[in-house]
Amino acid sequence: MKRPFNILLTLLALLFSGAAMAQTKIIDPNLAVSSKIAPAYFGPNAFPVPDMLDGRTSSELKLELYGDCFLGTTTGRVADDITSDLFAKITIPLFTPKVNLTVWMPIFEYFYTSAELNALRRLPAPYDKMALQGYDSGDVYVSADVRILSQDRHHVDIAGRAALKTASANKFTEGRCYDAPGYFFDVAIGRGFEFGGGNHNLRIAASVGFLCWQTDNGRQNDAVMYGAKVAYQYKKFSIDTTFGGYCGWERDGDRPMTLKTNFSYHIGALALQAGHQVGFMDWPYHQIRVGATYAFDILNRKKGGEPKDI
Repeated sequence: MKRPFNILLTLLALLFSGAAMAQTKIIDPNLAVSSKIAPAYFGPNAFPVPDMLDGRTSSELKLELYGDCFLGTTTGRVADDITSDLFAKITIPLFTPKVNLTVWMPIFEYFYTSAELNALRRLPAPYDKMALQGYDSGDVYVSADVRILSQDRHHVDIAGRAALKTASANKFTEGRCYDAPGYFFDVAIGRGFEFGGGNHNLRIAASVGFLCWQTDNGRQNDAVMYGAKVAYQYKKFSIDTTFGGYCGWERDGDRPMTLKTNFSYHIGALALQAGHQVGFMDWPYHQIRVGATYAFDILNRKKGGEPKDI
């Protein structure tokens, strides 16, 4: 029992020591003025609503690769704000299914924004008076995920997570990313239900957490995270819907709220996926995603007769 928690504590120390070293020296920040360093003023990959856990960790190594298309809604014209990217994620069980190391990032991003949109986002001159297009890579996220409690007849699944956002992306002045670190931690509770002879699986989960990112010199934005998820699987088909977001203290573009829906078709260890995400406030985008996940049973749990996570 000690090994998973020792691994988690080590990872947490590394994550938050990295965040601490990246902080900017405080020189009398003006807290009465909004920093404008918030999701509503940047590209879709700057600081999106993180995908929530469902109370479990993975017993398999998972490789995920997706293609995304984001259509902006700030001006009401799709042609004013278009982003496409290639997104990758890896989840690694650390010697036990109870502890995961997860890394994800947009590997490659192409974007176009109109002059009108750039003016609304208050980009610095001369970018506020011209259309922009180009390429970028996104920030890297690293998280340590641990399963605290497993579901049985009397208990629910509970999992906790601590994550660090790097400041590795470029093009801050063009409104594509924050040139600053961030971090978040959250706890998710979930429970699964089987019926119809095990052919139907329903899962309900909820999460709450804390998210923080550095804004201008000497201050940071602190936000409360929240999420609720419902997932259903019938044989090889599955669908899940997640409502979530976070609420920053500045109250200026820092309270994104989204609804995500994903469809999957499972072929053995491969899952083909398609999804849609819409932002209701402070994340002005529609996201269309297609991709695949491949799972490797590196802990040999199938051979040991243990059930595979659904």
